[in-house]
Amino acid sequence: MIKTCVMGASGYTGAELIKHLHAHPHFSLEACFVSSNSADANKAIGEIHRELGHISKLVTQSLSSEGVFEIGQQYDAVFMALPHEVSHDWVSILMQSKVMIFDLSGAFRLSDSAVFESYYGFKHQHVELLSQRVYGLAEWYEGEIKDAQQLIAVPGCYPTASILSLKPLMDNGLLSQDHIPVINAVSGVSGAGRKASMTTSFFEVSLQAYGVLSHRHTPEIEEFAQTKVIFTPHLGAFKRGILATTTAFVNDSVSEQDISSAFVSAYASKALVRLVDTSPKVDQVAHTPFCDIHWTYDEQKRSVVICAAIDNLLKGAASQAIQCANIRFGFPQTEGLL
Repeated sequence: MIKTCVMGASGYTGAELIKHLHAHPHFSLEACFVSSNSADANKAIGEIHRELGHISKLVTQSLSSEGVFEIGQQYDAVFMALPHEVSHDWVSILMQSKVMIFDLSGAFRLSDSAVFESYYGFKHQHVELLSQRVYGLAEWYEGEIKDAQQLIAVPGCYPTASILSLKPLMDNGLLSQDHIPVINAVSGVSGAGRKASMTTSFFEVSLQAYGVLSHRHTPEIEEFAQTKVIFTPHLGAFKRGILATTTAFVNDSVSEQDISSAFVSAYASKALVRLVDTSPKVDQVAHTPFCDIHWTYDEQKRSVVICAAIDNLLKGAASQAIQCANIRFGFPQTEGLL
């Protein structure tokens, strides 16, 4: 059994990690941690997340930076569902051990530290680790994940849906270089985290764009889709899920069959991406590890519209981390997820 622990157990993503790791046939969930100043320290996990009441033995432990190195000595794999600033510091400590790190923050996703500073608001102090990390988009970097030495940066939720939509077209040279793809994506309120806030209170949320032309997921999408984009996220009045609608233009010589072949070639053998016959609904992927994708082509306008739906807490976070762990430790990608 692979000995694992979860850092950031009190959040929504932490809860999903705990649920799936507990049920996984090859991972042994030994402990879960919250920050030393958290009100959720030293509580049964079922007291924090009622749906996890059946995991009666698991009690949250408080953790500060002084105890991080010891964690690296005790476990085979660490899943970190922490704020960017905390992961930024703690990953560097864990890298002094041999533990496998699955970091769900944005601290190590971007290759360019200057771009990171611009979008995340603080200077990266561990630039040398950026070249060592592997980007954990499982459908496109399976070989790199399998061979990862120690650090896998699990993609953000919006980038997961967006990159999965664009990369088949970009990698096959189908996208026109004269037009920038436009991505409009809507997320449920769980994407803002568990902490109470007036702006994300369910009663206050309607449908609103935010982070316009400035959202920190933009450079992540651009780096791994390998194209500039105009990305606009929205907050919707539903609990969980993301629907990303991407409008792009293709080269004059591109046919509908070329587009179809690109998506089929990319995902026909990928168990957790489903090419569906109609535009996907968030409800069809909520509480699942799938990404559902549908595309529509307008030959006259040379445009293609791709709709992708994921659960932001699962394929956009926890289940993707476990999918990466399955690859890294030699298990089927869907193990413990279906």
